[in-house]
Amino acid sequence: MISRNIYPEETQKGAFYVSVTKDAVVATINKDNPVLRDILSKGITKQTFYNIYIAGNATKWSQVTGKPEATDEIHVYTRSDSCGAAETWANYLGKRQEDLKGVGVYADPGVVEAVKKDRLGIGYNNIGYAYDQKTMQQADGITVVPIDINANGRIDSEEDFYINKANIVKAIAQGIYPHPPARELYLVAKGQFTGKAKEFVKWILTDGQKYVDEIGYVQLPQEVIQAQLKKLG
Repeated sequence: MISRNIYPEETQKGAFYVSVTKDAVVATINKDNPVLRDILSKGITKQTFYNIYIAGNATKWSQVTGKPEATDEIHVYTRSDSCGAAETWANYLGKRQEDLKGVGVYADPGVVEAVKKDRLGIGYNNIGYAYDQKTMQQADGITVVPIDINANGRIDSEEDFYINKANIVKAIAQGIYPHPPARELYLVAKGQFTGKAKEFVKWILTDGQKYVDEIGYVQLPQEVIQAQLKKLG
């Protein structure tokens, strides 16, 4: 399964892809971050994330919260491995993975651990790692950062869906959480799916959708499912 965009140069070489589920990447900080209360009430805007991860000119938490006294440095973590989460987070900011700044850490669990151990840290994770699949609560030691989607300096009620996995999954399914960093996940073949493989993909898009939530992903909207079935032929 591919967890990033399929690029034109790949389709030109014969890649055929079908959306089968949705996922999302979220920003994460340490639960003991010194400005946690401000971040939870105000959120972080896309522009500020850009300044942290791309421009590199937001280096202190005061530049996130607007509080001059918050002089602690921001410790930025990114992925060291080529991955869909990093590419999706970079796409959200209008860039590619190689443009992301920060200390490289291997894989989703590595980013969780790095942020968990660093009260000044910020990272990003797939929701399957940012939330505990059993309890549906945010993973131990970290806090999911709310995005100030409309950039009005506060988290409005319609933007306040990060407290548990059920709420953010609903926001992703309804298209409230931005896309990207929400994204569709694809099954990819060289040329169109045929035979048993085609039947399997059809099953995923129909009966199989009821199992998607159980394994930590998000069901596709019906209009997307119908478009993918038509694409399969």
